[in-house]
Amino acid sequence: MQVEDVTIGELAKHIPTPFYCYSAAAIASNYQRYSDAFAGLDSLICYAVKANSNQAILATLAQLGAGADTVSEGEIRRALAAGIKAEKIVFAGVGKSEQEIRYALSQGILQFNVESEPELERISALAVQMNTTARISIRVNPDVEAKTHAKITTGLAENKFGINIDLAPQLYIKAASLPGIEVTGVDVHIGSQLINLEPFAAAFAKVAELVSSLKAQGITIKIIDIGGGLGINYGEHSDEPDIRTYAEHAKQHLGHLGCKIIVEPGRSMVGNAGVLVSKVEYVKTGQERTFLILDAAMNDLIRPSMYDAYHHIATVEQKPNQAVYDIVGPVCETGDTFAKSRALGECEQGDLVAIMGAGAYGAVMASHYNSRLNAPEVLVSGKQYSIIRERISFDTLLAMDTLPAWL
Repeated sequence: MQVEDVTIGELAKHIPTPFYCYSAAAIASNYQRYSDAFAGLDSLICYAVKANSNQAILATLAQLGAGADTVSEGEIRRALAAGIKAEKIVFAGVGKSEQEIRYALSQGILQFNVESEPELERISALAVQMNTTARISIRVNPDVEAKTHAKITTGLAENKFGINIDLAPQLYIKAASLPGIEVTGVDVHIGSQLINLEPFAAAFAKVAELVSSLKAQGITIKIIDIGGGLGINYGEHSDEPDIRTYAEHAKQHLGHLGCKIIVEPGRSMVGNAGVLVSKVEYVKTGQERTFLILDAAMNDLIRPSMYDAYHHIATVEQKPNQAVYDIVGPVCETGDTFAKSRALGECEQGDLVAIMGAGAYGAVMASHYNSRLNAPEVLVSGKQYSIIRERISFDTLLAMDTLPAWL
């Protein structure tokens, strides 16, 4: 198994497992697919930093012309440090603090995606204090069923995100009257890991009606942020949503409005550009099951435990025979399970396996649970590779704690 021109087995001789490995060419190819699909529209591709915030990946995308969809001050700082210009940065998220808003205002970001009336009032007050103007878009909740996992759907009336689309005009009127506020856009995001594109079409149609209504009331909308959410094939199905069809939905429903379209892909940009490489510590034969115990764990990749997510898993070297395993990690939780009753090449202690589709919501959601060290991250470009996040030492891990004086 290779990533571009680098053999994973050779990498593992120099970098102890577990480690993440990403392909720069795959990331660039995914960016180009979006760029090609949205050609003909005034558009900006703002990568969703939360999917994978490593600065090497952000810098790779910055060089391609990408902006950034951020949800914290830390993500804004990462994007800026990686070379993404402030005028290409959008700040989203339901709980923006005063400190975060001040920082974003000081940097002159493209726009805030406002999630609530209290947030709008806070941004206005801080902008006035700082003698500046905040460009804002209001995130509307279209009450569209995204047909995805309950924990990653965001466009239903019951979700914490955004303003009910029927109530949005009233808030736009208020926003237009507030000091320090410039109304620039409308924002919508209905969920993540969407395979069916029809929910997007339904949401875009509702947004188009809203934009037309706002313009009729004298509120100028320059930007429509259509969010992200396109799913990828993790191996449990054969279909992936077609980015060109997604873009056609945007063109059909929104193209006539004369607005810049912001699209915010995350998972579909980096998900299948990365793998988590792990070593078999033990093959344990139980009374009812055979367990493949890896050195990677739920603290490295939490998606299977948190979302019951499927990831295709394969041996790095081809194996002549197949076996069925429960594939688990060493963490002391029953939930530390990557797959149950999964067939793959028959393994021995020391063999390498790759957990596929790990480029998004993998390392970025990792922790040091069980006082485990982090899995380092590696970026491959052609025949070269670089460690883009080192594995910390146990001394560094212990130094994160500070004992109180009385101890």
